[in-house]
Amino acid sequence: MNGHEAIFADMWNVMKGRIVITAAELDLFSHLHKKRSTAAELASKLALDERATTRVLDALVAFGLLRKDYDIYETTEVGGYLSKDHPETALPFLHHFSHLWDNWSLLTEVVRKGGSRKKRSSPRRSKEAMNAFIGAMHSVGKHLSREIADLYDLSRFKRLLDIGGASGTYTIAFLNKNQGMKATIFDVPNVIDLAKRQIKKEGLQGRVKFTAGDFYRDPLPAGADLALLSAIIHQNSLQQNLALFKKIYRSLLRGGVLLIRDHIMDESRTNPPSGTVFAVNMLVNTRGGDTYTFREVRDTLEKAGFSNVKLLRTGPKMDCLVEATKQ
Repeated sequence: MNGHEAIFADMWNVMKGRIVITAAELDLFSHLHKKRSTAAELASKLALDERATTRVLDALVAFGLLRKDYDIYETTEVGGYLSKDHPETALPFLHHFSHLWDNWSLLTEVVRKGGSRKKRSSPRRSKEAMNAFIGAMHSVGKHLSREIADLYDLSRFKRLLDIGGASGTYTIAFLNKNQGMKATIFDVPNVIDLAKRQIKKEGLQGRVKFTAGDFYRDPLPAGADLALLSAIIHQNSLQQNLALFKKIYRSLLRGGVLLIRDHIMDESRTNPPSGTVFAVNMLVNTRGGDTYTFREVRDTLEKAGFSNVKLLRTGPKMDCLVEATKQ
């Protein structure tokens, strides 16, 4: 592949992503997963333009997400994951990407003028976007949470404080790994309700407490010997992380440990590549969020009082681990 072809391939991927997002927004996969249909039938049922619907469906066939038999469409095995009725649906993740798309369209203005140009949402849409985000993160995070629970020595801890714990994905993995551990999930009230349902579904409600609060404003529950920040520090500025680390330091027992899971960049800030893209994602979607190097994270942790800061794991995605101790 020459230079022109490589550039065109990347641009085609942008268009491909937009087609899949549109299909998710229109819930085409759910309808076709439930019942095979022609484009005309689907367009009539959903009040869509038939010609435009046909072109989108044909593209989805080319992507391997749909199958076409003469003029009848149905989901493939992979496409079925984008149905809301699939037991392991990835549709919430696509809804989250739909929300991100609007803000990414403002990147040029962000680069010109700085600062987030994030579009404002109605309170209703904000709640829907949050639920979609949490659903997406739980769906895609189950495997990695188990992998980290297997990798990290959890046997030495008795109580976990899962800060911004969302639906409890990591709490579930950690408690299943260490049968003697109990946990507290700390998150905003509407998210706590989602976490309670998920923890009950896993049969762990007797080992988990729930505390509603905002870690930017409220104190954290005390008494844990392990605190977890999973995919949190990238949404904050360094100053916000410093304030949060200080709160965690105060809440932990002496000898307690803070474990951070996130992108950790190399000193050039160009690896891992997914971290560079995520840094731009934070640029357009937050006021001060970023991806950070280990030196930046370590220095901020030490300013907050932590010591013995270690980079335990690096990786190509948001699977890096940093550990710090309260002496």
